Amino acid sequence: MSNTARARSVIPGFNITMGFSLLYLTFIFLIPVGGLLLYTSLMSWDDFWRAVSHPQVVASYKLSFGASFIGASINLVFGFLAAWVLVRYQFPGKRLIDALIDLPFALPTAVAGIALVTLYASTGWVGQYFELFDIRIAYTQIGVVIALTYIGLPFVVRTVQPVLEDFEAELEEASAALGASRFTTFSRVILPALLPALLTGFALAFARALGEYGSVVFISGNLPYATEITPLLIVAKAEQYDYNGAAAIGTVMLLAAFVLLLLINFLQWWSSRRFSH
Repeated sequence: MSNTARARSVIPGFNITMGFSLLYLTFIFLIPVGGLLLYTSLMSWDDFWRAVSHPQVVASYKLSFGASFIGASINLVFGFLAAWVLVRYQFPGKRLIDALIDLPFALPTAVAGIALVTLYASTGWVGQYFELFDIRIAYTQIGVVIALTYIGLPFVVRTVQPVLEDFEAELEEASAALGASRFTTFSRVILPALLPALLTGFALAFARALGEYGSVVFISGNLPYATEITPLLIVAKAEQYDYNGAAAIGTVMLLAAFVLLLLINFLQWWSSRRFSH
């Protein structure tokens, strides 16, 4: 066997590795998703539509999608700024801040939810000052947005950060040498190179927020038609033994996640194709 063939076969046995991969995907993904779709397919169209179009369910869609979009949009801006600071500047405590960016990944979401309530409740460390201006954060839609912003920040930062690290500073210097202003350099040189990564980070943050449960359930207040998110409604219907309703709503969220997955893959394909030359 040649050295090239050996280099390509670091992990030997294509059939074995492919078999284990398919087995893993079958138990972890295909069986649960297939069971959900099968259970939903047993419902009549009228029952399915009645379950997914109930006013309470529609209200949860609006909150989940709307709050996720707002949170991802906030992260798009501040995640970019955080990545820029971490890549372009040296300052005391940089490694600590860089590690704190990943805190939403490591911290259990239920703990994060309790921490957010402690901070933003009317008697909390931060919420008490907003209460002076008659602004409530906890148990309102504002609290839901804050929770979804918190859990989505790392996706934007970690998507944009490596692109910024590989970005050639000489392009900025050349733009400045040609007389371009800072705004022109940013809009014509930096932003086009970062746009695919920014959009990918936005889509990842949006998808993550859309399915979030633990960090939201404490701070939202779970008021029907007001602060009730869709994942919570699915759990509530399952606890009430309304498995048809839970499966129908879960199928809608599954389709939304599938669309987001296609969007993320398209953005990654577009990015690699645009900047491969």
